Amino acid sequence: MLNNVKEIRTNNGMSQKDLAHMCNVSRQTIHSIESSKYQPTITLALKIATVLQSSVEEVFILEEED
Repeated sequence: MLNNVKEIRTNNGMSQKDLAHMCNVSRQTIHSIESSKYQPTITLALKIATVLQSSVEEVFILEEED
C-alpha cells in the first residue's frame, strides 16, 4: 500500500510528532507508515485521514498486488 501521509502532513505544516500526538501513537509509528515499513490498522488510517482533513483514499493508495 502506498501513502501520501508525508506530503499531506507537510503541506498542513505538521511535524511527525504533531500528527503522532493527535493520533495517539508514537512518532516512530508515523515514520514507519511514511516509509511504508508499517501498514496502519483501519482505525489508525481513519484517524490519520481525519487529522489530515483528507479522505482515506487521498492518504492511502491500494496497489494492485494488495
